[in-house]
Amino acid sequence: MESDKVILAIKKSARELFRRYGYNKTSVNELAKHANIAKATFYKHFSSKELILHAVLMDYIRENVEDILNTNVREKDLSTFLATTILKVSRVTYTVCNEFVGWEFIRESANAQEYLKTLSDDLEFLLLSSFIQNQTIAETVPEENLTFLIKSSKNIVFSFAFTGVTEADVRKNFISFQKEILPYLVQATLL
Repeated sequence: MESDKVILAIKKSARELFRRYGYNKTSVNELAKHANIAKATFYKHFSSKELILHAVLMDYIRENVEDILNTNVREKDLSTFLATTILKVSRVTYTVCNEFVGWEFIRESANAQEYLKTLSDDLEFLLLSSFIQNQTIAETVPEENLTFLIKSSKNIVFSFAFTGVTEADVRKNFISFQKEILPYLVQATLL
């Protein structure tokens, strides 16, 4: 098998198995078997299960961010565009953590905490670079203001994801974020 095809098969397997069973309950043996490769071949391309998780999550988030940015391009004004985009990306990030990893594992594992920091930093970089590539935003909003908006939103969303006990709590927190916090963050960004 060509290297690109092997990587694609591993990612596809990981995406399916992590979604079905969660990260913690999926072994490298299962990933290799599902991708029809040897375990050694898996390790040739990904030195750990955490790295394949990261690759799958970032691919998923990147696809969704591109889609969100492309569909929200014609919002009424810049503040609406920024608020809508941040909210949709926050929901995608939460969904990804919920569906692929599982919050129980994330809340209970020291390794997961370190991994989430890496994911959070990569998400921040992806969003910032995506916003900067948008000509309207790049010409209107200074990069440090965008960084403020992204960091603040990301930290708030991750914090209530960790503190929400039930899905209802999380939904309530998202509504609160959307109505009570995000408008002020966007307003401060556009000052």
